[in-house]
Amino acid sequence: MLNVKKALEQKGIKQIRLAKHCQLSPATITQALKHNIWPKNSRAELEGKILSFLQMNNVAVNDPFAEVVPAGGNPLVPDHKNDQSWEDDDMLLRKQTLTPEAKRHFGVLSNPFGDIDNAESMWISPDIRYVRESMMQTAKHGGFLAVIGESGAGKTSVMLDLENRIEQEKLPIIMVKPYVLAAEDNDKKGKTLKSTHIAESLLRAVAPLEPVKTSPEARFNQLHKALKGSHNSGYRHCLVIEEAHSLPIPTLKHLKRILELQIGFTKLVSVILIAQPELLDKLSERNPEVREVVQRCEIATLYPIATDKLHEYLSFRLKTAGKKVDQLFDQSGIDAITTRLVGRSGNSQLYPLAVGNFVVSAMNIAARLGVDVIDADIVKEVV
Repeated sequence: MLNVKKALEQKGIKQIRLAKHCQLSPATITQALKHNIWPKNSRAELEGKILSFLQMNNVAVNDPFAEVVPAGGNPLVPDHKNDQSWEDDDMLLRKQTLTPEAKRHFGVLSNPFGDIDNAESMWISPDIRYVRESMMQTAKHGGFLAVIGESGAGKTSVMLDLENRIEQEKLPIIMVKPYVLAAEDNDKKGKTLKSTHIAESLLRAVAPLEPVKTSPEARFNQLHKALKGSHNSGYRHCLVIEEAHSLPIPTLKHLKRILELQIGFTKLVSVILIAQPELLDKLSERNPEVREVVQRCEIATLYPIATDKLHEYLSFRLKTAGKKVDQLFDQSGIDAITTRLVGRSGNSQLYPLAVGNFVVSAMNIAARLGVDVIDADIVKEVV
């Protein structure tokens, strides 16, 4: 554990506040302050942000990035027995499957916390409502939007919701989603998604019968003409890129040029990036390479479920299985889930996927023990 973490705890300042200040995920901050594991190529920048946060909050600490060495301990080897804050580690589970035994025990035909397969089964919090409306406004009227969320926060769900709303409302919007299978930010780890690939995807969507020109200049000229023709026919075009945290810096810069394809003042393409928080590192306002992108890109974040909304979320999901929340949980059980998924530092993992896996595991345990209502004791058995 670093001195800065100890100082924050003594001041009662939650790490999630520091994470928001640094525009990083709480997990990234925990890795740095607790285990001295830093993001690649950006330690100096992150240290600067942490120091500015300490100054803003009047936290005085000598040698903030030195490690606190427990008596007889080794700072390089985490000792969870002597580290009183070990409970702050992310409490995440592998994918959980509701057992047939649990289905019979609780009288449900399917997993109420499984994948969302229709719009009616999508729970909408105030945060999610803001994100989905931001996406719709971008698709309708143009713009550049990045939707940021941790794994399991619901990024895919809001993207599918946008696609469904466009179809249901019969809006004249063409959604273009380039394939990002095996996409990485450099060619050593996988295949990078380049602007030429994006141009090809757009061209196939708006002019599928046209043969793609071979040279980049001819291809972009061809794309511009095709987009103008599609726009004159009454269509808008929305480019949606998933896993956008894997985009290389040059491609992010080229997106600005795609946004500049227009007729007069009317932009022909809007862009929505769907990404994990690592994208914020690339879109740092201190990175001069992407300043033109940073100044134009709006950020919409999918936050964890608020602790006071967990009961509402469980009620909504269980309703899809014809159950009421008090038929499966007592209040101590719900409180225990919050305790397990929200560390003392405020590092919340109350994301839909994490909550679903946790609840399914608790249901399986309760069924195995023959317990009808999940309480705190059952939740403590989830490992």
